[in-house]
Amino acid sequence: MHTKSAAKRLKTSEAARIKHKSARRSITTIEKEYRTALDSAEQKDVKKLCSELLSMLDKAVKCGSIHKNKADRKKSQLASLLAAKMKK
Repeated sequence: MHTKSAAKRLKTSEAARIKHKSARRSITTIEKEYRTALDSAEQKDVKKLCSELLSMLDKAVKCGSIHKNKADRKKSQLASLLAAKMKK
């Protein structure tokens, strides 16, 4: 049998797990859209997607969904992809 505090902790940690999973999933989805937009012939909304993705990464770090270093690494990778596409 769990203590009262352990039962409460289970509830809050489960809620946090669901919240963090949702945040990580939306980042993955936007990243896929961004990479698809980079590969497509028309690159209208690439910059908009990029800024949206960078913002989502920062917010995920702020609420603890992902680590700061991971967000920085992702931002660097995305920026270098964009720079490589702009050169061509």
